[in-house]
Amino acid sequence: MDLRSSSKETVEMEPDAPVYVGKEDDIKKSQRITTKVNDREIVVFYHEGKFYAMDSRCYHAGGPLHLGEIEDINGQPCIICPWHKYKITLETGEGLYQAINPMEQSPTPRWQSKGVKQRIHKVTVDNGNIYVSPPDLSVSFDSDYYADKCKNNGDFAMEK
Repeated sequence: MDLRSSSKETVEMEPDAPVYVGKEDDIKKSQRITTKVNDREIVVFYHEGKFYAMDSRCYHAGGPLHLGEIEDINGQPCIICPWHKYKITLETGEGLYQAINPMEQSPTPRWQSKGVKQRIHKVTVDNGNIYVSPPDLSVSFDSDYYADKCKNNGDFAMEK
């Protein structure tokens, strides 16, 4: 079974009810899957004993986050967008960048936050099954633009 491909099944559920996305052991083995939750494409990661879920397209230019590498940055696991190397924390969806303080004698680059840019989704493990809660759309995030753009056909043509 190829867990990286999106499921085509549609299950009728309450709009706010967590959505079943796969078996715990299968996702642990594959380390990541892409799936749909209420018509929104998301990626679920398993990294160092913990599950994370976020919109599958990068907030910056819609890059495919499921193809990115996970790196530890400043003590936080982050997905690195394969298109432009944007760094996004798995836990909070914050965009990270390195900056220097030019007022320092010997400026040293330090990691800074751009704030939460990527929508994250709550993951629940129950009896070997993984569920993802639908997003609270009353709050908007930068990644919503690409999530909405990809909603109908699951992909879009863009110049990088």
